[in-house]
Amino acid sequence: MTRRPENPEAQGDASPPSVVIVGGGFAGVGCAQELSDAHVPVTLLDRNNYHQFQPLLYQLATAQLAANDVATPLRTLFRKEQTISIKEADIAKVDPESRTVTTTDGVAFSGDYLVLAMGSQPNFFRTPGAAEHSFPLYSLLDAERLRSRMLEVFDAADRDPRLIDQGALTFVIVGGGATGVEVAGALADFINRVLPAEYRDLAGHETRVHLVDHGNALLGPFSESAHEYAAKVLHRDGVRLQMGTAVEEITSSSVRLGNGTVIRTRCVIWAGGLKAAPLASGVGLGQGRGGRLTVEPDLSVDGLPNVFVVGDVANLNGPDGTPYPQLGSVALQQGQWAAKNILADIAGKPRHAFHYHDKGIMAMIGRGAAVAEVGRKRHELHGAIAFASWLGVHAALMSGIRSRVDAFVSWGWDYFSGNRSPGLIDHPDAATIDWTEPEPIDLRESVATPAPRASTDATVPSG
Repeated sequence: MTRRPENPEAQGDASPPSVVIVGGGFAGVGCAQELSDAHVPVTLLDRNNYHQFQPLLYQLATAQLAANDVATPLRTLFRKEQTISIKEADIAKVDPESRTVTTTDGVAFSGDYLVLAMGSQPNFFRTPGAAEHSFPLYSLLDAERLRSRMLEVFDAADRDPRLIDQGALTFVIVGGGATGVEVAGALADFINRVLPAEYRDLAGHETRVHLVDHGNALLGPFSESAHEYAAKVLHRDGVRLQMGTAVEEITSSSVRLGNGTVIRTRCVIWAGGLKAAPLASGVGLGQGRGGRLTVEPDLSVDGLPNVFVVGDVANLNGPDGTPYPQLGSVALQQGQWAAKNILADIAGKPRHAFHYHDKGIMAMIGRGAAVAEVGRKRHELHGAIAFASWLGVHAALMSGIRSRVDAFVSWGWDYFSGNRSPGLIDHPDAATIDWTEPEPIDLRESVATPAPRASTDATVPSG
């Protein structure tokens, strides 16, 4: 597919055209890095001054990693790149026709090319009370707020055991995908390994972790044996699986399920899905499922060849006819691909349709337990070798040598020593709970769905 830049000055001996990128996630950073190597002037805008590594946010929430292990300042990331200009700003308006974005304080940025990489936000699917009373896990602030709430309920139950009856030691995770499973495993690990040492007077045996999903299997995109393995590991670690039922309502003190069960809790973790970032709805471009912006095979917008949409906000079908998943690896490759098509324009060469190099999928389930399906043929790994693969892949994706070293030190210390500090309550607003006894509800004891029978090769580490 051949497209020429709309600006004639992009040809010949003129200086390289400028590029404005909205969003400093995997897609935006990947695009900027690729362009910087070719010395193309780039303005990168993000509401935060840092790039966050979303796949590890759950480890920040459960005190395995610190904030600076999962976030890198954008200016530090591009400190050696003279052609990259970083602007911290909230975007109020995007005009694709003029390739201009305007900030909330009225400052406008325009470029010869515009790359939209705004990312995503939690999709609560109109579940009553979910937005108000649950804790999503899609940003650095989300993870820090969840950690503060988690520590507060432990502290509250420790000082007043009567609060256990009000759900102080009960956690509900909504969503059985990779995020939900990883959070469940990490939380169970915290309860089993950290809680006894840090809260000696706390009745830890009364702690409950429920994972709720409307489907009948965990880790939907994975194989059947991976579903069984994940269920078996979580069941072993004390997680109660509530499968095949939806969440009907979330209040400040309880969760009501579609099967009529009511669970008293003060900490609901939402891992139920994603949709496009709020800014996408006001751009004026065609939208697909979850509000994602529809793009052409080369990642540009139909009729606006100098406007690209990449990452979680892009709606593009893969070879199987379904949209590419909202994964960090997809976002990174799309950002790099858009940059290569811009560079092709500059060189007067044809663009190419996006092709995703699928390296596989993986999920951490607990200490020493993970599942990985590697390569195009999905070679399957379970247990310690999958755990090692997970560490390697995520470290490779992290931005900056320091982040990788710090993360590996933290992982190693946590794995071999078992000595983990529970962390700080640094967001008092999230930790504040009204423990006034709520109105009586028809409370039925929740019974965990039995784990599916594991196949003979789905061994579980003793770990």
